[in-house]
Amino acid sequence: MIDHIDLAILRILRENARVQWKQIGEQIHMTGAAVANRIQRLEELGVIEGYTVKVNEARIGNGMCVFVTVMMKDYKHTKFQEFIKGLEQIKEAHRVSGEPCFLLKVHVADHHELSILLDKILEFGHYKINISIGQVI
Repeated sequence: MIDHIDLAILRILRENARVQWKQIGEQIHMTGAAVANRIQRLEELGVIEGYTVKVNEARIGNGMCVFVTVMMKDYKHTKFQEFIKGLEQIKEAHRVSGEPCFLLKVHVADHHELSILLDKILEFGHYKINISIGQVI
């Protein structure tokens, strides 16, 4: 069972996954050891699946964020999923209900790199794109 203390720990970890257990404990009025036990339990329950680094894509040369909706030509969803797993430009991929089959979040350096990627996607289906003007939240 997840309680309000677990949710508070998760909120803190979302802001900074490198925060020390003692610092979390100070914020929620628990010992570092108690926080460690809670975090271990959340990991064992599969609530915490892992830890990651948030990268500023623009600062590493991938300043163009594009959302691509893909409508499959055939029912080759498995092959398409294998294809996109190997592409570092694709930061998120969701299989969705409705008109498109997939929604992709893509970061590329420029229009040329985007064009190359879109040409590869055409082998699987049609696409529509939306270029991000700026992230709100």
